This record gives sequence, structure tokens and C-alpha cells, in this order.
Amino acid sequence: MSKIWRGVLLGAVGTLLVLIAIGLLVILTGGYNVAATDRHTPLGEWALTTTMRNAVQGAADDIEAPAELTPAMITAGAGEYKAMCVQCHGGVGEGRAEWAETMRPKPPALAHAAREWSSEEIFWLVKHGVKMSGMPAFGPTHDDRTLWNIAAFVKAMPEMSEQEYAGYAVGHVDPPGAAPHQH
Repeated sequence: MSKIWRGVLLGAVGTLLVLIAIGLLVILTGGYNVAATDRHTPLGEWALTTTMRNAVQGAADDIEAPAELTPAMITAGAGEYKAMCVQCHGGVGEGRAEWAETMRPKPPALAHAAREWSSEEIFWLVKHGVKMSGMPAFGPTHDDRTLWNIAAFVKAMPEMSEQEYAGYAVGHVDPPGAAPHQH
């Protein structure tokens, strides 16, 4: 190995060790403000958002959506959404709960943000949740049919009027002809 490459390699290793030491110093001293009242740095926000989006897209690649997201699924999902999700994500013409405004990261307003996600991605998010975001995993407590109903409703929200949204019931609603299930 030439002296130049040896110097480059030693410089790279030295830089990496300094960065690791700085990271450990921040972690061990609590040097990063974790208060939800303090926004993430722009770089931190970008890193978290980009990582989450790419992870969800990759994980959802293997999910097969139902052939059709039916009106019955949307109706059933509306009740679940209004009972479990609206407090953080709001609804059509309806904001999130006041306490959810200070969550970091702030939960997306799904009446608009659902356009950016496929139904498979929404299903994955509802089923598995997102670490360190306040988004719980509903998969351990709800069956896939219920989760697909929620995904169908969320995917339909961007096209709903406020009147259509308001017309959906709160709480669990089985689609017509569906077998009863447990939560």
C-alpha cells in the first residue's frame, strides 16, 4: 500500500472514530434535547422522515392488497378510524386533538397525506406502527380484515367531502355479510 493510500485510510479511520466518540458523548450525556416541545433539527427531521418512508415502502412491497377496496370496507374502516386514529391524524375538515399538535414527529393529516401512500403502505403502517413516533402497532390487537378496512378508509379520505366524512359512524362497524370477529 502506498504512503498516500495509507494516509487516506488512517485519516478516514480517525475521522470515523472521532464521529463515534462525539455520538457516544451526546448519547451518554443526554446532550440532545428530546423534549417534544422542541422541534427536530432540519437534518434530523429529514433523516427520520426519509428512513421511515423508505423502510415502509420496502416492507410493503411484499404485501398483496385485496383486489378492490370496497365501499363496505370503507364504511367499516371509518368507524375504526374515528375511534382510534382521528385524535392524532384528524379527519376531513376536522383537525387532530389539541394535545397531538405537539407530538414529534407531528402525525400527518391523513385527509391529505394518504395520497402519498399506497394502500399496502397504509396497511403496513397501521399493522406495524412506527417506532419513536407515537404511531402504535394495531396488528397485535386487530385482525388483518379490520386493518384493511382502516387502510381502505384512509385511502378514500382525500376524495371525501366534509359531509361524506361526517356521515360515517364512530366505532366498529362490520361490513355487510362479514363474519363477526374479536379485537
